[in-house]
Amino acid sequence: QVQLVESGGGLVQAGGSLRLSCAASGRTFSNYVMGWFRQAPGKEREFVGSITWSGGSTYYGASAKGRFTISRDNAKNTVYLQMNSLKPEDTAVYYCASGLNGFGYNYWGQGTQVTVSS
Repeated sequence: QVQLVESGGGLVQAGGSLRLSCAASGRTFSNYVMGWFRQAPGKEREFVGSITWSGGSTYYGASAKGRFTISRDNAKNTVYLQMNSLKPEDTAVYYCASGLNGFGYNYWGQGTQVTVSS
């Protein structure tokens, strides 16, 4: 059974940085893509970015470009979301998700809260 566990959220001042982690277990992820999403109160879930396990190809949503970086550690089955130059509008619950590359996301973590104060 696939499990995704996020960690690293918290409270940070505007302009600061946070690194989120997503530890994956339960299967081999070589043909999978790992994605980061976020959802702020009263708003729809937003795509942040993604990375493929095998080749490490990354893709970012508009809000993340230039400030956020996704990476992975295959040995640890962990994906990271490095967030720099954080803004109050980045405040949200951040989720990692996984799915077979090209077939959407089937597995979701429980989310971790990120709060950016002004």
